[in-house]
Amino acid sequence: MKTGFIGLGAMGAHMARNLQRAGLLHRVWNRTATRAAALAADTGCTASDSPAVLARDCDAVMLCVSADADVAAVVEAMLPALRPGTLVIDLSTVSAATARSVAARLAAHGADFLDAPVSGGVEGARQGTLAIMVGGDPAVFERARPLLEAVGRTLTHFGPHGAGQTAKATNQIIVAGLIRAIGEGLAFARAGGLDLDKVIATLGGGAAASWYLAHRGPFMARGEYPAGFRVRLHAKDLRICRDMAREAGAVLPVVEEALHDYEQLIAAGHGDEDISAIFRVKTALFGGGGGN
Repeated sequence: MKTGFIGLGAMGAHMARNLQRAGLLHRVWNRTATRAAALAADTGCTASDSPAVLARDCDAVMLCVSADADVAAVVEAMLPALRPGTLVIDLSTVSAATARSVAARLAAHGADFLDAPVSGGVEGARQGTLAIMVGGDPAVFERARPLLEAVGRTLTHFGPHGAGQTAKATNQIIVAGLIRAIGEGLAFARAGGLDLDKVIATLGGGAAASWYLAHRGPFMARGEYPAGFRVRLHAKDLRICRDMAREAGAVLPVVEEALHDYEQLIAAGHGDEDISAIFRVKTALFGGGGGN
């Protein structure tokens, strides 16, 4: 399938390059045109002038953008150019309601859709090892498998449109609890005079082991938070989780408390740092003033 990719941010650029390595990437588009031009020059694909131009010349389109409104806008821009049977795969994290709405819009134009949000961080995007959570028709999922396998390792079909986004919301809630607990625990260890590198190595071999302790604990130990999963983007995702929970009549303490911490970080100008920057908030609990 000739595949177009829309959205060349920290995750999308790596996924597009993995599609190119699999011989599938045909066109790219990005709101900041220079990113698309640079990737096209590196990979030999074509940078398109608009989503419509890209869609007109592709059998499949994959997109990875920031928010619900971005997904809806890109799909609306593509609609006039889509051919019947075109496959659209959204790798973004948005609400289940947005996924269902977009699926209906595309179906009215004869196009197929999968909501397929991903997890695994920038590292997983670079290495092509992402976990991909999919909602949509099972037959469409099978047709999309070669594209998904080019960017991910664990592919799971969860159910109809929106199910992939519900699975991703579950992931984001768990991540919120993990990163807060790791930040709080390591702040506690530092206040007790422990060497954080030793703490991370030792606890990583026991019951506290997790991907976030192994991969983001060292960020906290160094006091450096290079953008991987940005604070402001996780906050956006958690607001989606909060809204979905409220529809079910529930309030989720993990979500609410993480959002409170993130609001502090964003207000202090740290919204574009990795979520491990929550260590700033946790060290302040011990009189550290969030100094890292």
